[in-house]
Amino acid sequence: MGVLSHLRVVEIGSSASTSYCARLFADFGADVLKIEPPKGDPLRRSLPLTPSAQSAWFAFLNFNKSSIVIDPIARQASRRLTALIEDCDILIDGRDVDPADCPFIDLAAIRQLRPGLICLQGSWFGPKGPYSGFAATDSTVRALAGLISLVGPVEGPPMHAPDFQTGILAGLWGFIAAASSVVAQAQGGGGRSWSLSIFESSLSLSEYLMSEAFAHGDVMRRIGINRFWPGSPVGIYETRKGWLGVTVATPAQWRAFCDMLGLSELRDQSALVLGEDRLKNLEQIEQAFTPRLKSRTAQEWFADGRKRRIPIVPVPEISDLLQDMEKKVRGAIVPVWLGEEEGLAVGSAQRLTLTPPRRGGKVPALGERQSAQNMPRDLAGTGLPSPSRIDTTRPPLQGIRVIDFSMGWAGPLCTRTLADLGADVIKVEAIQYPDWWRGVDRGRAYIDAQMYEKLVRFCTMNRNKRGITLDLTRQQGLALAKRLVARADIVVDNYSVDVLPKFGLGYDVLKTLNPRLVMMSMSAFGANSVNRDCRAYGSTLEQGSGLPSVIGNADGPPVMSHIAFGDAVGGLNGCAAVLVALIHARNTGQGQFIDLAQIECMMPFAAPWITAHSLDSTSLRRLGNRHPQFVPHGCFRCAGEDNWIMVAATNENMWHRLAHVIGRPDWAADPSLKSEEIRRSIEDVLERGIEAWTLTRDADLAMYELQAAGVAAGVARLPIDLLEDRHLQSRAFLQEVERAFIGRHPQLSLPIREGSEPYPIRAAAPTLGQHNIEVLSGLLGLSDAAMAQLAREGIIGTNVLPEGSSQQQRRPA
Repeated sequence: MGVLSHLRVVEIGSSASTSYCARLFADFGADVLKIEPPKGDPLRRSLPLTPSAQSAWFAFLNFNKSSIVIDPIARQASRRLTALIEDCDILIDGRDVDPADCPFIDLAAIRQLRPGLICLQGSWFGPKGPYSGFAATDSTVRALAGLISLVGPVEGPPMHAPDFQTGILAGLWGFIAAASSVVAQAQGGGGRSWSLSIFESSLSLSEYLMSEAFAHGDVMRRIGINRFWPGSPVGIYETRKGWLGVTVATPAQWRAFCDMLGLSELRDQSALVLGEDRLKNLEQIEQAFTPRLKSRTAQEWFADGRKRRIPIVPVPEISDLLQDMEKKVRGAIVPVWLGEEEGLAVGSAQRLTLTPPRRGGKVPALGERQSAQNMPRDLAGTGLPSPSRIDTTRPPLQGIRVIDFSMGWAGPLCTRTLADLGADVIKVEAIQYPDWWRGVDRGRAYIDAQMYEKLVRFCTMNRNKRGITLDLTRQQGLALAKRLVARADIVVDNYSVDVLPKFGLGYDVLKTLNPRLVMMSMSAFGANSVNRDCRAYGSTLEQGSGLPSVIGNADGPPVMSHIAFGDAVGGLNGCAAVLVALIHARNTGQGQFIDLAQIECMMPFAAPWITAHSLDSTSLRRLGNRHPQFVPHGCFRCAGEDNWIMVAATNENMWHRLAHVIGRPDWAADPSLKSEEIRRSIEDVLERGIEAWTLTRDADLAMYELQAAGVAAGVARLPIDLLEDRHLQSRAFLQEVERAFIGRHPQLSLPIREGSEPYPIRAAAPTLGQHNIEVLSGLLGLSDAAMAQLAREGIIGTNVLPEGSSQQQRRPA
């Protein structure tokens, strides 16, 4: 019995995003009924395949579900499906992506009969807007979302990962929407109906660079494989044995990196202290350190870097992950059964310690009910309450309080999402050591100019929160933090695993103050990992996830896809995890500790290869920008400077339409080219023909011409382009926020919405200590005299202390 075993979920249509959303419910015991046509979900035919010709991607998305076949032309098909939906708690609907021969249902009538039903409807772009009718694939959506243009060689083409990314991102968002609705119902709310945009979900990865583009202008360009704006070195480098992921961000890390490599001549150059300055001198720097990295193995460098607190990590192959016993012990890699085959799959990253997720499971055969779920429901004792009144004007998490000890991107994104959905989030910083996303410069000039209040990236991740300051190294600050926790529902931190326990704020202490408390640690590798004390950034998490090993050309290095891929992914997984734990706490009164390892959150992006390789150990072949299933598929140059378009022919009909649009009716008429295998044999010829056509056109013109013919295509946007994107503007997705020190600036909305408009942004990010009086006096009852004393002693405040001042706090480990 899992924490969500009281829920029944029905999944209709065919979409990786809605399928992954449903799998997250199945991970925690929900009875998930997957409705399929007689030929099965089209995703059952997605590559890569196992030796018995089963889809590894479908397996990852669907283990622990049941399959129910409904023939749409059979009598009573609609009535049968309607009856299943009327008997469920949550409907997850992917029909807008692919209806998969789903019988007709009158959803409005069902909702009238079942006002407590939670509905989630996924689509590529949302129901309205210039892109709403577009044909799409994972890669064309990522191109439009700004996730391709900055990756790859300077001269092009942009380099992109295989599919399997947008479905995971959007699936997490869908789960957050539905799970928050379950929380709301436990508080007496009603059913909610959500729409989910896969495109807007993908912008979670672009949000940081969009903020930076607003602040700095059109400064981002593709600067080479495994090189990224705005800092350096951030990339993957060859060693004597294996590849090493390197991220050097702070001045201290740069000095330690130079010391480790014996580069004293670079260590003390004032022009190389900051990452943006090192980026300007990257050629010189890499010429100095890359030969030295080849003197030792990746594992040897990792061991040395760990002692020096440098964020470096070996870049594993898929086979390395499969042999990693720690990942199996933690449940990051779990057994999965596909018919007669027994392989391995990526498990749940939501590591709840009291109510853990299932450890693996069985992929349903077509029409197979899982035996453990074959018992009739006791409708009186299971499922969600049927409310007599539904108030969707009340945000789903209103009344939930969160104490936020996190910094940077991952933790603050988790807590911001909770805040966006109505939770009261209180962000705790210190004047001695504020959130590092306010800037790492602690010099007097930076502090005196209050530059720490002027970074848009900080404001985007911390809206809708209240902000206070507390020095947790002092007894008075610690006592106030404990009083706040005693009144909270959730605590979140993303320090290294020992930091809060050293302060006296470990879960073993806090649960005695508040037994209902849900506390989540968002460390890089997990609380019980042998690498628990390793430093890491979002880039480190991608480097160590296995994903780079399947990206790029066959004869090239492993390829990173993003400057900080792991941050947004960790934040979304963290939000999903605390919602599951919160559901349990609301139902039982039991809190718990969540040990979220952010590197495990990245592993689903490599999931198909992990399962396929566990059953067939032949070497995996990297395809560059080509696709294992769609031919042709790639990124093609358009007219102008560095303009590109992603194009994909996903089936025979789309191939015919593509051939006609680019002026090659002879290709469309050639019967041999109906075969994907024949087209693959002349893929070079096809790609030259497509690019001969795209080179004569502006990228947007080419996209609209192709889309008018029903061909999947997407312009490879830059982050700055997204600030003026017509589709996002038509959906009011970018909201203007006014904040002190910055003024008006755009921020992204949630990609989930309950009506035609996005959730409004209620408040700008707090200035440092902005809500000290409101929280410490208003909530905890401190007197004016007590507040003044705390300020005199530097326990609270509203201005950052410069480095070297008498009250400067030691940086947390």
